[in-house]
Amino acid sequence: MAKRAITYAERIGANTVQVFVSNPRGWALAPGVPAQDEKFAAWASRSGVQVFIHATFLVNLGSAAEATVEKSVASLRHAVARGRAIGARGVVFHAGSSLATERREQAYGQLRSHLLPLLDELTPEDPDLLVEPTAGGGFALASRVEDLAEYFAAVDAHPRLRVCLDTCHAHAAGHDLSEPGGLAKVLDTVVDCVGAGRLALVHANDSRDPVGSLRDRHTTIGEGTIGLEGFRSLFTHPAAAGVPIVVETPSEDDGAGHAADMARLRSLAP
Repeated sequence: MAKRAITYAERIGANTVQVFVSNPRGWALAPGVPAQDEKFAAWASRSGVQVFIHATFLVNLGSAAEATVEKSVASLRHAVARGRAIGARGVVFHAGSSLATERREQAYGQLRSHLLPLLDELTPEDPDLLVEPTAGGGFALASRVEDLAEYFAAVDAHPRLRVCLDTCHAHAAGHDLSEPGGLAKVLDTVVDCVGAGRLALVHANDSRDPVGSLRDRHTTIGEGTIGLEGFRSLFTHPAAAGVPIVVETPSEDDGAGHAADMARLRSLAP
C-alpha cells in the first residue's frame, strides 16, 4: 500500500488521501507490514497529507444476520488499528441498513450495542469513526442527511463519531445539489442534526443519475447531474471550512482524471 499510495498522491498533487487496508468487497483482514506502515506514516507527516481509511463496503451494524454484525465490528476494529499505525485521521464506514422496515428500531439498538463500545475504546492516538450516509434504498439507516440525527442519538452523540458526506449519495437520496443553494442546505442540515464541527471529510463526486435515483453512480466533476456549480458551497460554507475533500470519480491509472477533478473543484475557491 505505502509505495503505491505515496507515488499516486504525489503524482496528482493530493493533500488528502483515502486508502483501503483490506479488500473493500470482502471480509478478509489483511495484516499490515510494520516497515511499510512506518514509511507511510512518516511520509504523510512530512508532506502534510491527511490520511483516511475506508472500511469494507460490507460493514452493516444494522444487519439482521448476527455474523454480519460480528464481522462488521471486527472489520472496523481492524481498520482503527491499521489507521493508528499509518497516522490516519478517520475511518469511513457506510451507515448500513435495517434490511426491513419493521427492524429499524432494532437496528438502531444494534448500533448502540456494537458501535458505542467501539467509540468508547478509541484512544487519542486512534482515528475517529466517520459515518457516511448512503444513496438510499434497501431500508438504509441513514441516506437523507436528516437521518443522521437519529443515528447519532443511538450512540449518545459520541464525540468520536463524525460525518463523511458523499455528494453523489446525497443527490441520489433526494437532496438536489444542482439547484442554487442545494449543497448549502445540506450542510446547514448536517449542522442542525449533529452539531458544528462534526463534518470531517467530503467525498466530492458528481452523479451519473438524476436526483432521487437512489443509485450510487459517480462521474466526473461537472459532467453529471449535479454540475460544477453545485460544489461551490464546499469552499464558501462555514461547515465545510477546512474540511478535507477526496474525489472517488472515474480516472485513468495515471491519475489524470482525479487530478483534473481536483483542479475543477479548486477553481471554485474564492
